[in-house]
Amino acid sequence: MTHVVVLGAGRVGGAMARDLATDFKVTVADRSEAALARMREVGLDTRAADLSKPDGVKAAVADADLVVGAVPGFMGFATAKAVLEAGKPLVDISFFDEDCFELDALAKRQNLTAIVDCGVAPGCHNMILGDVSRQWDRITAFECLVGGLPVIRTWPYEYKAGFSPIDVIEEYTRPTRYVKDGKVVVFPALSEPELLDFPGLGTLESFNTDGLRSLIKTFPQVPDMKEKTLRYPGHIEKMRMLRESGFFSKEKIQVGGVAVSPLDLTTALLFPMWFMEEGDEDFTVMRVTVEGEKGGQRMRKELNLLDRYDRATKTTSMARSTGYTCTATVRLLAKGGYSRKGISPPEFVGQQPGAWDFIREDLARHGVVFTEG
Repeated sequence: MTHVVVLGAGRVGGAMARDLATDFKVTVADRSEAALARMREVGLDTRAADLSKPDGVKAAVADADLVVGAVPGFMGFATAKAVLEAGKPLVDISFFDEDCFELDALAKRQNLTAIVDCGVAPGCHNMILGDVSRQWDRITAFECLVGGLPVIRTWPYEYKAGFSPIDVIEEYTRPTRYVKDGKVVVFPALSEPELLDFPGLGTLESFNTDGLRSLIKTFPQVPDMKEKTLRYPGHIEKMRMLRESGFFSKEKIQVGGVAVSPLDLTTALLFPMWFMEEGDEDFTVMRVTVEGEKGGQRMRKELNLLDRYDRATKTTSMARSTGYTCTATVRLLAKGGYSRKGISPPEFVGQQPGAWDFIREDLARHGVVFTEG
């Protein structure tokens, strides 16, 4: 049986491990004994590993046939590099800041397939664009609106993090790149707010985040591309106030003669408020729109997702939509449905005939359903 090692036993990593265990031998690696204990409670094999060190990663994956990366973004690049150096294929959801193609030569030297950014967004929207691009003559515009939110709005932030909170703050500070009239333009994160209505949810606000990632490089022929994050109205202003006041800065300041990082203080205060407790319900909303031409005709495709917390399995929607995209891709690889060597962002997977259909069907089997707009 194929042995899959999942690196990271957090909320999303744990959900992926449980799902993969229905088809594969699975081992979960993490340095947190509490997280590993939760995995053992549901019958999974575990191993203690310091994934912040390359040697720790390589030891953790030594007997793996395939590796799933689910570490926080700031660890993602180094972890992926260590996995490839260990000679293991990889499907990763860490969403690291570095250019994934810096690892392309290494993956090809090792004759390995490595799929990165393989979540819901980035992830599904890349696959959708890749799938449409192989069927149409030309893509003229692409937009993705996406957000994960708690069902219950609690003052003051009306937000809880369905994935690593430090990666959420990164979304609020990293400059935003999108494509307009064929040119890459850069705006601050949290800019260009819009109020939008969604059936069954009401009004949400959208703002720029750096979610296009690899699409800027892999689809230079598309003249207009944009990705925006969704939150409850009012969230943007609160985050901008914190950012502009310096609370997200990593530069240390002197407080009472002690050097303190404002970001460390902010995370210590915010994260307990943003932490999703057991039973906290959330939802994931997503709207992907692609416009273009085929056979001289103007084309438009819209796919919508509204996924909710699974009460039966106590799995958050963000873990479901992100994690099950990744596990579906693992199944695709295991069945031989994708074999390109080197680094593959999800749009490359989408360009493989039948790949997005397979992943969409696997998601639907879990109740994560994309509908036509």
